[in-house]
Formats: sequence, structure tokens, C-alpha cells
Amino acid sequence: MAHDEVKHDFHLVNPSPWPLLGSLAVIVTALGGVTYMKGLFGLEAGTWWLLAVGLAMVIWVMFGWWREVIKEGGIGDHTPVVQIGLRYGMILFIASEVMFFVGWFWSFFEFAIYESARVGETWDSANALYADGLSRFADWPPVGVETFDPFHLPLINTLILLLSGTTVTWAHHALQHNDRAGAKLGLVFTVLLGMVFTMLQAYEYSHAAFTFDGTLYGSAFFMATGFHGAHVVIGTIFLAICLIRLLMGGMSAEKHLGFEFAAWYWHFVDVVWLFLFAFVYVVPFLVYGG
Repeated sequence: MAHDEVKHDFHLVNPSPWPLLGSLAVIVTALGGVTYMKGLFGLEAGTWWLLAVGLAMVIWVMFGWWREVIKEGGIGDHTPVVQIGLRYGMILFIASEVMFFVGWFWSFFEFAIYESARVGETWDSANALYADGLSRFADWPPVGVETFDPFHLPLINTLILLLSGTTVTWAHHALQHNDRAGAKLGLVFTVLLGMVFTMLQAYEYSHAAFTFDGTLYGSAFFMATGFHGAHVVIGTIFLAICLIRLLMGGMSAEKHLGFEFAAWYWHFVDVVWLFLFAFVYVVPFLVYGG
């Protein structure tokens, strides 16, 4: 029902399968991730197909759900009151994502200051205490772990993400001023930069001198940077959909809420990377002699 047929400013959504299917997709993805890393349901570690099925389901739900939301906006269901609610929802979603990454940073810092005795045999450095016994803390990164030089590829990736933040802002401002050509160009650059970042991250992983299951440092490093990389991929897809909509004549200077949310999300991803670069790459390399 078009909104001009009702007498209130709220959108009463029709029954939708996407919330239930989205929950199922997330569960399958989580179980697939555990299976791939540790083994589950009789499947050996390294079994990838369940994770692939979960990710495919997530992508399918994303496209299906977003298509419905875009359709609702096109027929006038997204009134100013509804848009306020959507903005609050996006803000709360990003806030939950902040706490998600706070958990990974917390674990990284917790491992960095753990007492050697509590770490036990999980670190080679557990027995590498000073003769006077004054230092009770394990080395971080563990002895023998060769970390990445943050001023090579990680620095390049940092510059790429910072540049992508400027191009998405350019695209957003261009659309606000009805410069559709500028908005398209800015989005093209942003999507390409996001893809380049992901490829460089994969290249970096393939040349890592440590593994996911070798030390606590490796586990903390790959989980924190890996989840960030997943968010970059999601953000790139988000922006690519905005670009496709622009190319198809969608969105305008007055109505581009999806693009606004994509820009917020991309800036959040940028900020998370700056913290990762500083505390996961630079600090262990400089302070702890990685």
C-alpha cells in the first residue's frame, strides 16, 4: 500500500521472511567458521563448504532484504518519521559493531599483558623470565614471531583506506549537490580502492611468517584484522549497490538514505583500521621489538 493511502507517518511492514532467513544464515556461517577452524559435527578442521554455504546465504539475504527496503522507499513508505527511525537503527548497528571490535582489541591487549605463568606452555616465551624475577610478563609478540613491518604494505593499505574515505565523501557531497556524474565517479573510485585493499590484505596474509593456530598473537591478529577485512568486503558490496542504483537512475539529492548509511559504514571501517594499524601493527613492531 502506497503511503498516500494511509493517515499516519509510520510504515507498517508486511510479513517478511528475511529476518528469519538472516538469522539462519548467520548461524550457518558461525558454525561453518567453527568447523573450518576447529572441526565440528564430525567434519575435520579445514572443511570449508559449510562456511561457503553460510556466506552465500548471508549475501542472498542481504540482496533480498535490501531490495525490499529500496522498493518500500520508492513507493513513499519512507516518510521523514520512518527515516528518523532508520537513522537511529543504523547508529545503533554501528554502535554494536564498535563493541564487537572493542572485544577483539580487549583480547589483544589482555594477551599482551598476561603473566607468563598464566600463559603457560602456549607461549615459547613463558619461561623466558629475567633472572631477578622482577618481570612476570610474557613477551609480546611471543619470542620467535616475526611480525609485519607496518611501514610497508600495512601503511599502503592505510593510505588506501584514507583515500577511499575522501572519495566516498566526495561522492556523497556531489550527490547532495545533484552532481550525479561526480557521485558516480567518486563511488567508482571508492569501490575500486576497497577491492584493492582486500587484495593487498589477502596478499599480506599469504606471506605471513606466523599462523592462526601457532600462538595467541597469531590468533588475535588474524581474528581482529580478518573481521575488519570482512567488514571492508561488506562495505564494498554496500557501496557497489549504491553505484548500481545511481547508474540505473535511482537516488537523488533529496532521497539517498541508503548511500548515506553506506558512507557512515565506510567511515566506521576506516576508523577501525586506524586503531588496528596503530595498536596491532605499529605498537608491537616498535615498542616490543617485533
